[in-house]
Amino acid sequence: MDIAPATARAELTFRDATESDVPALVDLVESAYRGDASRAGWTTEADILQGQRTDADGVREVLSAPSGKILIAQRDGEPVACCQLEHRGEAAYFGMFAVRPSLQGGGLGKVIIAEAERTAREDWGASEMHMTVISVRQELIAWYERRGYRRTGKMTPFPYGDERFGVPQRADLAFELLVKAL
Repeated sequence: MDIAPATARAELTFRDATESDVPALVDLVESAYRGDASRAGWTTEADILQGQRTDADGVREVLSAPSGKILIAQRDGEPVACCQLEHRGEAAYFGMFAVRPSLQGGGLGKVIIAEAERTAREDWGASEMHMTVISVRQELIAWYERRGYRRTGKMTPFPYGDERFGVPQRADLAFELLVKAL
């Protein structure tokens, strides 16, 4: 029996992010995806993208959107994970998902995504969760598929030339839409 998610949930508190959380959120997201620090976890994009994953303006934009929020998971008052949720009618969008690299692989991500799904379903009445994942991230896509997400084959081009999203290290990047019924 896998008890990690139950254990992880018991130690966590969840809350909506505020403006004062912006620096900590930028650090958390950057540490999970970019640079050498991200290599401590398995979600790193350091080999396919250099540069930034997000910045303070990007986080503020999500926080100021009337239909969205960033959910923070804390342990002992410190942010250990986060995700963006955006209400889009019948669906909710899930993004900016980050777990501190040193805590990855222990079931925390499962707990966070379950809380995001519960929030979207109960608070917004969403019937589906949508997300986009870089299509070459096969291990990450497989992880989402094990959580009930399905690949749609719907692709969106990667924003090459817009360094707010990073500096691509390969020419075949695109985002694939994954969907889960809630």
